[in-house]
Amino acid sequence: MKNGFSLSLVLLLTLVQMLTAHRSAASSPVDSFGVFDGHADVGEPAKSGSATFDAATQQYAIEGSGSNMWLNRDQFHFAWKRISGDFILTARVQFIGKGVEAHRKLGWIARSTLDTDSPHAVAVVHGDGLTSLQYRRERSGATEQVKSTVTGADVIQLQRKGSAYIMSAARFGEPFATAQVTDLALGDEVYVGLFVCAHNPDVIEKAVFRDVRITKPAKDGFVPYRDYIGSNLEILDVETGTRKVIYQSPLSLQAPNWTRDGKALIYNCKGKLYRFDLGQAKPTEINTGQATNNNNDHVLSFDGKMIAISDHAKEDGNKSNVYVVPVSGGEPRRVTSQGPSYLHSWTPDGKFLFFTGGRNGEFDIYKIPARGGQEQRLTTATGLNDGPESTPDGKYIYFNSNRSGRMQLWRMRQDGSNQEQVTNDEFNNWFPHISPNGKWIVFLSFSQDVDSGDHPFYKHVYIRLMPGGGGSPKVLAYVYGGQGSINVPSWSPDSKRIAFISNTGME
Repeated sequence: MKNGFSLSLVLLLTLVQMLTAHRSAASSPVDSFGVFDGHADVGEPAKSGSATFDAATQQYAIEGSGSNMWLNRDQFHFAWKRISGDFILTARVQFIGKGVEAHRKLGWIARSTLDTDSPHAVAVVHGDGLTSLQYRRERSGATEQVKSTVTGADVIQLQRKGSAYIMSAARFGEPFATAQVTDLALGDEVYVGLFVCAHNPDVIEKAVFRDVRITKPAKDGFVPYRDYIGSNLEILDVETGTRKVIYQSPLSLQAPNWTRDGKALIYNCKGKLYRFDLGQAKPTEINTGQATNNNNDHVLSFDGKMIAISDHAKEDGNKSNVYVVPVSGGEPRRVTSQGPSYLHSWTPDGKFLFFTGGRNGEFDIYKIPARGGQEQRLTTATGLNDGPESTPDGKYIYFNSNRSGRMQLWRMRQDGSNQEQVTNDEFNNWFPHISPNGKWIVFLSFSQDVDSGDHPFYKHVYIRLMPGGGGSPKVLAYVYGGQGSINVPSWSPDSKRIAFISNTGME
């Protein structure tokens, strides 16, 4: 009895210690500091800096002093994380207040150590707008610099690719301009993070950082559609461009739709569809019956009652075909009679579907009754014609085509007449999505080094916005993603936000 009591007491004390330790860890500053492991002053500045993280807005505020970050030593305040291998660091940055010194600094940094004279690579914006890639090759060595063609950048990216460090800088809304340094040996595991330096030992400067992303890119040699990395489900405010990660998964999530009641998103993962409840921040599987090999072409009807999907059925030799199923789930009804057929849009009255069909080696846009029947070919131009989407008023179909060389946006009437090019720039533009109020179009832009007929995974891409009536596009989001990021209509019902997927390794 006594031994049993003693054993019970020991077990109880052990359990209390475990719970106390868990409570302490859960409430520690490290665990509550977003994507970073911690923050600290580097180089012992006379005035101490600080950093805070607002979990609601996912923004960081950093205050830092320090005499300089130049020559053979640095002083600054640093929000840091230890990381190995290749990485991509991205953020929107902003000083708070007029400041004192023209060469106060903020940005991203990668350092071998936390010592004041550590080798490093720095993507930096100065108070006077000078934007540059600074680097120190060896401990206590001189600092060197490559100036950017951009001044006053407020979007900064620092990427490591092997021993190369690449800075990309932009004024928000514009494409990146890049600068790089090669053969910079900082070691495999480095400290990366955000910093502020006042360039004056008697001053503390403050900056705010938002849309902060630390991305682990796909490893060299990955095989598309076999190898995958993790996913961030994000929501973006169109007016401000501010992004927020609402869900993360080590799996490949793709192509979020927004339900018509504004309460949920629908995405695909490993051949299944899932409804993500925005209130509960929780996904649940949607029953799609025998259709269990769905790709990322799934679109809600304009009334929100039905969802059309593209499924690779085994009996069709795994060729994609179009089906329709109630948005709440059920057994799908087949629409197309031959594949490959990739669904992209409904007509506003719900009577017809638009899809991309591969027929006799050509990919064109087709129209078909939602209940099935004879398909009607709408495009005949040589090249890839893809991504058709109806405007809410039913007046136009927007789509993308590489008939003119690069992949660009086009539009036509719903009977295929009056086909005209909408964009004509240096990017490969895919998947136009029209806002419910008809005022805006968002689309995905790949760089010139991507084949015009491809929209691959795991690339640097832009989500861009243009007026519904045409005009100059601007960048809304600087994203590591591509295939699956925004393949389908993903506007909120009030036309104020969009949902999309970005990607990162989650090892």
